[in-house]
Amino acid sequence: MSANIAEMEKRRDAARMGGGQKRIDAQHAKGKLTARERIDVLLDEGSFEEVDMYVEHDCVDFDMADTKIPGDGVVTGSGTINGRLVYVYSQDFTVFGGSLSKRHAEKICKLMETAMKNGAPVIGMNDSGGARIQEGVASLGGYADVFQRNVLASGVVPQISLIMGPCAGGAVYSPAITDFIFMVKDSSYMFVTGPDVVKTVTNEVVTQEELGGAVTHTTKTSVADLAFENDIETLLATRDFFDFLPLSNREDVPERPTDDPFDREEMSLDTLIPDNANQPYDMHEVLRKVLDEGDFFEVQPAHAGNILCGFGRIEGRSVGVVANQPMVLAGVLDINASKKAARFVRFCDAFDIPIVTFVDVPGFLPGTAQEHNGIIKHGAKLLFAYAEATVPKITIITRKAYGGAYDVMASKHLRGDLNLAWPTAEIAVMGAKGAVEIIFRKDIGDPDKIAERTKEYEDAFANPFVAAQRGYIDNVIYPHSTRRRIALGLRKLRNKALENPWKKHDNIPL
Repeated sequence: MSANIAEMEKRRDAARMGGGQKRIDAQHAKGKLTARERIDVLLDEGSFEEVDMYVEHDCVDFDMADTKIPGDGVVTGSGTINGRLVYVYSQDFTVFGGSLSKRHAEKICKLMETAMKNGAPVIGMNDSGGARIQEGVASLGGYADVFQRNVLASGVVPQISLIMGPCAGGAVYSPAITDFIFMVKDSSYMFVTGPDVVKTVTNEVVTQEELGGAVTHTTKTSVADLAFENDIETLLATRDFFDFLPLSNREDVPERPTDDPFDREEMSLDTLIPDNANQPYDMHEVLRKVLDEGDFFEVQPAHAGNILCGFGRIEGRSVGVVANQPMVLAGVLDINASKKAARFVRFCDAFDIPIVTFVDVPGFLPGTAQEHNGIIKHGAKLLFAYAEATVPKITIITRKAYGGAYDVMASKHLRGDLNLAWPTAEIAVMGAKGAVEIIFRKDIGDPDKIAERTKEYEDAFANPFVAAQRGYIDNVIYPHSTRRRIALGLRKLRNKALENPWKKHDNIPL
């Protein structure tokens, strides 16, 4: 018995040391934590239970049979974040550069299947040199096996990818399928083909950071949602973020105690909208004053800033928030904003997270660049996402809601449950100036007549009451009562039952 225990301890120690102290020191020298240190920071203290610690590769080519390390480059298991179950895997760069082998992939697949079966999220920490070349097609098959589990888990359990080192080639597609991607500045990157291949094929000279670093992917490509300064900051932010998410599509949204009264009034909201219709204001201020404790966890803040997406709480319960941002491009909808918001809305709908939408949108962005790059199809993605969503949907129009953008932004016509407007709301086909120049084209040469017609149009349409008279707006409310109205609306919608017609799946305009 004692010999068996000694052997167990020996193998455990070997697994915990990964590629050895020299490689651990090299990891630390780059400012990176090891795979196990990352798990310790992410999970509640003492909660991690490891599985498959003793798994080893079975490759015999290129002298690989002589080098076997327990765990085979990935640490897998489960634990808790603030007491809630989560499954995690963390690639170990000290073992074969974190490269993915057949056995490495099997460990990840097994973990994901367990998570789906038990209904808990998966957080993957990626730090890998890619497919293990010595295994050839077996490692490529391993990637495809992981991709398949990512697809099956999509909409069943939340999936979060933390890119904490290299992630290149086929490896990038697993994170791309997951729901959210967080990256670390200066130490993580994602690309399908690296700088050397790019130079060979296109003659472009580019650094890893420029090609696929955290800043590139959170500003230009929208591949990643957030970029953080270091491993610790990334992991602590993930803990905060995790608290907003339900464990699975079978679970209710998480609820936390709050001392913030549901009927708290914010009188400053009554004077927030500027008198000049062309003057912007910061929609962040509205969100901070409406959500519990002013807490708003924004995703993709550095991309498509004309629309805000993120999570907050009302009465301690998670809500998804989508809001036009007048500070950026006047809050107009364009290709990037439409794609960003559409994916966020679909995530919320998949996990029964109520959606609260704040609207101040002058329309879709005009121009040949937008039209030629497919604003029609991309704008339709957001329309489609809101229209198919069956979760509780509450919409507040704060100022402008013009044209097709009014329809798209969770209007009553797309099965909005509670559609409210501030007295400053303007709901119309277009702004008064543009409308008058079309309707009264013959009077364009007469400034007095145009001014008179513009005032006539504004009096008739630059308000929320025409829409309210038709029932498209359920109520026109004082801005200071917004939080109370949303809270009461969400209470009533808690048992909402709505199903779409049966179908194998829809065909969103991708």
